[in-house]
Amino acid sequence: MEQENKNTQNQQERKNPRRFYYTKHYKKNYSKNPEERTNVIRTKFKKISVVIPLLDEEESLTPLTHEIIKVCKGINVDYEIIFVDDGSKDKSLEVIRSLAQRFHKVRYLSFRKNYGKSAALHVGFKHISGDVVITMDADLQDDPNEIPNLLKKLEEGFDLVSGWKKKRYDPFIKRNTSKFFNFITRVMTGIKLHDFNCGLKAYRSEVVKDIKIYGELHRY
Repeated sequence: MEQENKNTQNQQERKNPRRFYYTKHYKKNYSKNPEERTNVIRTKFKKISVVIPLLDEEESLTPLTHEIIKVCKGINVDYEIIFVDDGSKDKSLEVIRSLAQRFHKVRYLSFRKNYGKSAALHVGFKHISGDVVITMDADLQDDPNEIPNLLKKLEEGFDLVSGWKKKRYDPFIKRNTSKFFNFITRVMTGIKLHDFNCGLKAYRSEVVKDIKIYGELHRY
């Protein structure tokens, strides 16, 4: 029985290695106090708002939150984490409620039904208080440890910085559809981005306040 359980876990880990990485990392290092961090990174920004749209991600929310807190505590800046639950059917809402009670930097918004990622981001942007907005997906494919790198690029004068999922942990069809979409979008727009679909992005707050996203426009 023990061997069967181990084989099942190995199969699940191969399907979603990022999730298991965070889960193991979280249990080993941050189960007691994720707010402990000694290394400090300097930035000129005063506050970061991390906006995370989610749908049925109950397993990933706690390790993701711990990882974000660990990173943000290592930057000399105030921060907030805003979860936007897009009508989840699992226990995601219960998890983020618990996280908000435990960590005062965590806030959440919740839709009664699924409206889509663009709607979730649009509502999340309305509730930010930081001068920088970081967006990321809740499925653990976006690494919070990239936040300092995004901030460095913004400090160079950019208004928006986009991440790139160099290695995607998605099904074969989704990976190749994404490659085709990125190729066509680069050709049509003339903008040379590797990954328009990547949820990990950094914006100056004035940028998100001037845009309205709906439908599938979050990709652009």
